[in-house]
Amino acid sequence: VIMSTSGQKRIESTIDTAIDCDEDEVMELAMQAGELLLENGAEIFRVEETMDRICNYYGVRSGNAFVLSNGIFTTVGDRNESFFAKVEHIPVSGTHLDRVAAVNQLSREIEEGRYTIGQVSGRLDDIKRMPGKTKHMQVLASGCGSAAFCYLFGGNASDSAVAFTAGILLYLYVLYISGPHLSKIVGNISGGALVTAICILLFTAGIGDHLNFMVIGSIMPLIPGVPFTNSIRDIADGDYISGSVRMLDALLVFFCIAIGVGIGFSLIGGMMGGMLL
Repeated sequence: VIMSTSGQKRIESTIDTAIDCDEDEVMELAMQAGELLLENGAEIFRVEETMDRICNYYGVRSGNAFVLSNGIFTTVGDRNESFFAKVEHIPVSGTHLDRVAAVNQLSREIEEGRYTIGQVSGRLDDIKRMPGKTKHMQVLASGCGSAAFCYLFGGNASDSAVAFTAGILLYLYVLYISGPHLSKIVGNISGGALVTAICILLFTAGIGDHLNFMVIGSIMPLIPGVPFTNSIRDIADGDYISGSVRMLDALLVFFCIAIGVGIGFSLIGGMMGGMLL
């Protein structure tokens, strides 16, 4: 087998990089990558796999990571390697799958020998600063999603128009009132009540034909679809603690939305003498 000079140099450079790396620095990078994944909605197995890829490539063989839904416990050390231990608390937050995909791709590029330790640190900082969707885009996506789900569940064009309006108003409320000033429980209850009231008022004004489809479509932007799906994935992979925590969080959101919808129907229905449907 004949190997080119450039290929030999690349392998030698990769070996030298893996040998010369400081274990503490490698573990800090692995923790940073795991934190980015976990706080942006990645599954538990993906966090552990990415941390293992980084540690193994840079020569840290005794690293161990225990990942929960809101924390990472990492240790390293044996007779050949220095000891390192760190615990990182990561609050449950939103989902940014573009960052998850970027870290996932970075871990594979690391295994291909494309980055030094310093370059990986800079790349992780760049991923952390990746901008999310603009507020205008989120509001428009909420309206379009609400209209699409309303139509999917059986509504007609006028029902979808009502759901589009309710979805836009809902996310304006989430971005400027609920998110910054209210707790998660109160925000979901009030959000469910808000879209219900909007749909009822437009329905009584003669816009739309099916109130149930309007309300169902309008509340869809509040549904935690990714956390609920990841909780099932974690439980299927044997990560019962993390899966149960995520499942409980998603079910709490479902419960709060249901309470909000019930409050909306009760209040508006009571003011209208109970003649809604």
